[in-house]
Amino acid sequence: MQLFSSKTNIDFLGKRRIAMVISLLLIAISVVSFFTRGLNLGIDFTGGTIIEVGYQQPVELGGVREVLKESGYGDAIIQHFGTAKDVLIRIPPREGVASAELSSSVLKGLHRANPDGVEMRRVEFVGPQVGDELTEDGGLAVLWALFGILIYVAFRFEWRFAVGSVAALIHDVIITMGIFSLFQLEFDLSVLAAILAVIGYSLNDTIVVFDRIRENFRKMRKGTPTVITNTALNQMLSRTLITSMTTLLVLLALFFLGGAVIHGFSTALIIGIVVGTYSSIYIASTTVLALGVSKADMMPMQVKKEGQDLDSIP
Repeated sequence: MQLFSSKTNIDFLGKRRIAMVISLLLIAISVVSFFTRGLNLGIDFTGGTIIEVGYQQPVELGGVREVLKESGYGDAIIQHFGTAKDVLIRIPPREGVASAELSSSVLKGLHRANPDGVEMRRVEFVGPQVGDELTEDGGLAVLWALFGILIYVAFRFEWRFAVGSVAALIHDVIITMGIFSLFQLEFDLSVLAAILAVIGYSLNDTIVVFDRIRENFRKMRKGTPTVITNTALNQMLSRTLITSMTTLLVLLALFFLGGAVIHGFSTALIIGIVVGTYSSIYIASTTVLALGVSKADMMPMQVKKEGQDLDSIP
């Protein structure tokens, strides 16, 4: 059963100017948020200590925060981790204090407030230098991924399509990271991995659409580039929505049932899938049209055989 018939005729590109205004507005908000609020980088990037403790009974975060403040850790970030009995404590790096010493000090403070009900689950330490290296390497990973995609699509299709695909991917990355910046959601290595996954997912969707556009340019004898591209978008609409919705169902299950460990990961993917589906329709295709793609660009090169007149080639 198809969501849409093969004769669906939605004028996507007739609304491309409205879509461009919306996209430019979202990008502008994201960029302003980057400069004014920045990203709420996790300890993976900033360095510091992560301490997970478990209580026998559900505990209020306000009480834990007061205990740590009295122990000299007022800058600690505290949150529930899965259940109300599990607490995750993030402490920024401190010069001259070893991870083992810091975790012991935190546990002693918590024991004073709750002598029999606190259990240390795990301690993780990331040094500031490692955090800086992860920040640099993560940024380079995104840039190299975009560069590789640009080269691949240029060879696979045509340079206008390469520019369109990379424009869509940059659009997706900026808006996804902008939402994390605007709402100060924690940005850690799992979120960076989700950003890279969004690049791959969005590219796959864009390539499928581009393949149909190229096919239509070669098959349809009549019609402007806008009409041909719009036809391709309608032909691929059912496939695009089914793929996106089934992926979103899995991600929503991870978001609500997967626990705090993958909450940021699933959030980034949900945002990226929605934005990526939108950009495959409006940003990538619109960019290709704006660069002036035509039927001549899509025609396969004719090879003259020995003894054959070029005028005889159909």
